[in-house]
Amino acid sequence: MDRTAEAGDTERRGSGGPDRSDPSALRWLIGHELRSAREGAGHTQTAAARVLGCTHAKINYLEQGKNQQRPDEVARLLRSYGADVADVDRLASLASAADRGTWWAPFADVVPDWLRTFVGLEGLATAAFAYEPLLLHGLLQTRAYATALLADALRVPVVDVDRVVALRLARQQRLHDAARPLRYEAVIEETILDRLVGGPTVMAEQLDHLLTLSAQDNVSIRVMPLAVAVHDGLDGEFTLLDFDAARSIGYVEFQDGAVYVQDPDRIGGYRTAAARLRAAALPPDASLEVIRDRRAALCT
Repeated sequence: MDRTAEAGDTERRGSGGPDRSDPSALRWLIGHELRSAREGAGHTQTAAARVLGCTHAKINYLEQGKNQQRPDEVARLLRSYGADVADVDRLASLASAADRGTWWAPFADVVPDWLRTFVGLEGLATAAFAYEPLLLHGLLQTRAYATALLADALRVPVVDVDRVVALRLARQQRLHDAARPLRYEAVIEETILDRLVGGPTVMAEQLDHLLTLSAQDNVSIRVMPLAVAVHDGLDGEFTLLDFDAARSIGYVEFQDGAVYVQDPDRIGGYRTAAARLRAAALPPDASLEVIRDRRAALCT
């Protein structure tokens, strides 16, 4: 059995949908909040180490998410920083989550280090907002569309294309999880609908897929019309992820890396930009009409 088939079997196990628990992503979330709480309290890592009676290196590893954070240690650190009781309980509860295998392990060798954290966080999120200026977001792509994008990509060796596409499709299972579907909203530029990635047949299938996804209660797609010449997305793509028990994360990807944002003020800026993009884009019903028109024009 090849790894792609094995991943498919993993998706089908159980009746509650795909398990997207990811201990490495959980550790990253907890570590990021521990560091923010410590810095907000004006404490050094050396002072934090005295609270636990450990080395400076251990605090550093805990904050980087390299080591499993014990609930009691998380609680002691946060109390020493003067954190609210609710935050102490919230992070201690996260730290008590079972340490299971990473769901995307079968694809580990084709996932860049800078993307691994995002894949894990996306699997843990309860809601996501994505703005895309040039291409459809990965959670919206069909197999054929994704393959056409990657067939001649500089960053993906030809031999890895099928497995990178398989990972992208595996990520999409969160949209269809009957027990815990990802609430997903995307704003896409109208010009994306006119870029015939893979040719008319591939694009026709892709547009049909967008229409099918839009019928789901947890998916909303808005089209930014070309007539809106200036808007808040002109600075580039971004994604916002929301979680049940952790602070929201902003994610901005570039050619060979990514930036993760968790500072509340900066997250607030991205959230405002998302709201303004929604307001500037067409409503969902009107967006669907635009997509239907493009699909009809392809005549395939």
